[in-house]
Amino acid sequence: MNDLLIILLLIFFGQTLGSLIGLAKKPSKIILHGAMSFAASMMIAISFIQLIPEGLEIAPLYIIVISFFAGIGIMMIVDRTLPHINPEFLKKEKPSVKKSVTMLVIGIALHNLPEGLAIGVGFALASELGIAIALGIAIQDIPENIATIVPLYALTKKKGKSFAILVTTVLFEVVGFILGFFILKDTSSHLLGASLVLAAGFMVYISVEELLPAAQIKKYPKLAIISMILGVACVVLTSLI
Repeated sequence: MNDLLIILLLIFFGQTLGSLIGLAKKPSKIILHGAMSFAASMMIAISFIQLIPEGLEIAPLYIIVISFFAGIGIMMIVDRTLPHINPEFLKKEKPSVKKSVTMLVIGIALHNLPEGLAIGVGFALASELGIAIALGIAIQDIPENIATIVPLYALTKKKGKSFAILVTTVLFEVVGFILGFFILKDTSSHLLGASLVLAAGFMVYISVEELLPAAQIKKYPKLAIISMILGVACVVLTSLI
């Protein structure tokens, strides 16, 4: 029960903190870039050090390969279809975002589903794995929600309403967690392995397509290298505990 409480706190922590910071004061670009690099390296390391190896232990190689690329493909479709704010420091990804708060919120909410699924599937296999995934996602949610709530506030003109809307979208991450954990925990080993690697595909796509470009590695190479090393080190340390 304690582990489950930690998971739920982490799910709400990153998004809530990011929203509050975004409404209060925009952090320096150095902090945001470093957080993006750190989160990206954590999510990639979790995928290749924990999720994929765990999947290979309980499912055949062909299922693992198909599931990984399916995860990338699904996130690619979601990313191309739904309107959302790219975390690259308040730059609006699509002009239509300006016209519809509703569509923006739907996009944010549905983007939270695969994150929750990744946490739930990991937690179904081992509580330590679920917590590690939740920690990595919580860290990347902080700068991402800073970059999301500012334009949302510009649309609604109300801080309280903007905060309430964005925090409400966290419920979709909780739904993803429930689907990943409570539904898949008693399923076949092949399906569980496939789900683990599907989640890895989600996380790798998010890291490579959104977080790493937003980190502006070419502009801040030393910061990116240090942040990424720390991110991988955290995952390795959690794997050894």
